[in-house]
Amino acid sequence: MLPPSLLADQVRHALAEAGFHLSAGAEAGRPGLEVSEMPEGVLIRWTASDEFQALTGERPGRAPNDGMRAMVQAAVSGLLEQRGHVITAAEGDDLLVLSLAHAPSTQR
Repeated sequence: MLPPSLLADQVRHALAEAGFHLSAGAEAGRPGLEVSEMPEGVLIRWTASDEFQALTGERPGRAPNDGMRAMVQAAVSGLLEQRGHVITAAEGDDLLVLSLAHAPSTQR
C-alpha cells in the first residue's frame, strides 16, 4: 500500500507530465488542479479562472457534467486510470484517487 504522500507525488507527476497546471500551497484555490492528501487517497480539485468560466458559461451550482468541467474530469480520470489508479467521484465536482487500502477488491 502506498502512503498518501507517495500516491500524491505519483498523481502530481502524472498530471504535470501530461501538461496540466498544478496549484498548491499558497496557490490553493487559484486556477489549475489542486492535489491534496486525504485518508482515503488523493483528492483532485479543478478550479477554472474567472475569465474561463465567463467564456464557457460555467456557473456555480450547475451540474458537474456541464461543459468543460466534465471534459477536464474525463481527461484526468482517463490519464490516471491508464496509470493503474482507481478513481471515484468525490464531494462536489472533485475526483478521489483511492489508495489500494480503499480500492474495491476487484481493482487490487
